[in-house]
Amino acid sequence: MDRLVKDVMSAEVVTVLPETSLTEVAQLMRDQDIGEVVVASDDFVVGVITDRDITVRAVADGADPLALSAGSVCTPNPVVIGPYQPAGQAVALMRQYAVRRLPVVLEDRAVGVVSLGDLALERDPHSALADISRAAPDR
Repeated sequence: MDRLVKDVMSAEVVTVLPETSLTEVAQLMRDQDIGEVVVASDDFVVGVITDRDITVRAVADGADPLALSAGSVCTPNPVVIGPYQPAGQAVALMRQYAVRRLPVVLEDRAVGVVSLGDLALERDPHSALADISRAAPDR
């Protein structure tokens, strides 16, 4: 039987307000060793911002990360999944939308994040991706 998303997700979700500066978002990513932050307004998920978003949508264009906000660079209306959905549904959504992480939402509020690495650990614990996902951060 397929486990549920709640069984494989990370319950520690980092959220920022849309007006949070990109510099602050990048610092949170560094300090928390994460690659995605959920953008929320009044606790409701409005977007996601990844380390790649900061690089490609801001820094590569020469923008000042202090002058830009998370809301101006994030992906709005992200693909999300509920905690009581089968983990296989997370895999299907990641394939369909070519994403590596999904915010886990309950009543439009972020309660976790499920990543490709989380699913690799669950589905194929001996895979290279699972080994990488288990490894300690290399700060």
